Amino acid sequence: MANQPLKGIERLKAAFLNSRQGARDIWRGEEAFRLEVIILLVGVPIAFWLAKDYFQTAILIGTILILITVEILNSAIEAVVDRIGPERHELSRMAKDLGSLAVLVATGLVILIWGAALLDRFLH
Repeated sequence: MANQPLKGIERLKAAFLNSRQGARDIWRGEEAFRLEVIILLVGVPIAFWLAKDYFQTAILIGTILILITVEILNSAIEAVVDRIGPERHELSRMAKDLGSLAVLVATGLVILIWGAALLDRFLH
């Protein structure tokens, strides 16, 4: 019965350990992820200062967390494509480019929301 899925606390424990390993892997292998974490660490105190209320603070911090999440998914796509093989293929290129586009769109969201908060803070 070794192939039975884990349940309850054991499943949560396994998921946590897998997530921790993923965090180690992306921290070691992806400079963009490390930069985004630094942006988060710098951004959190700035968000508390910049925002007018806790909801706006959550939105500001949340946009950076969305960016980090998209970066993680982009890295996962790249890892799967690279696992398939080193040869060039149009679908592999497209998958990687679409992942990169997702990161660009998420970055645009951060810039839009933070820019609006800055304008709101200093022009009102």
